[in-house]
Amino acid sequence: MSIMGHVYVWLDRRVEYTEEEVSNVLGLPIDEDLRTSSRYELCRLIEAEFKVPKDSFWTLHSTQKIRFAAQQMREMKKGV
Repeated sequence: MSIMGHVYVWLDRRVEYTEEEVSNVLGLPIDEDLRTSSRYELCRLIEAEFKVPKDSFWTLHSTQKIRFAAQQMREMKKGV
């Protein structure tokens, strides 16, 4: 992870999110357990669900994570 990535994680750990910010993201209701999960825990969940190596998603830059999610979304739509 880059220096900026470490800084971002350090800052993110200190942010106190409101209930409104964690309970709903862009109109999508968020499950209770995900509301309290750390950034690392959320990345580990994604790694497990998409069967990628441990810490591989965690160490990606933010834009790479978004790109991964966008491509996975397309792949899931192909399967429908």
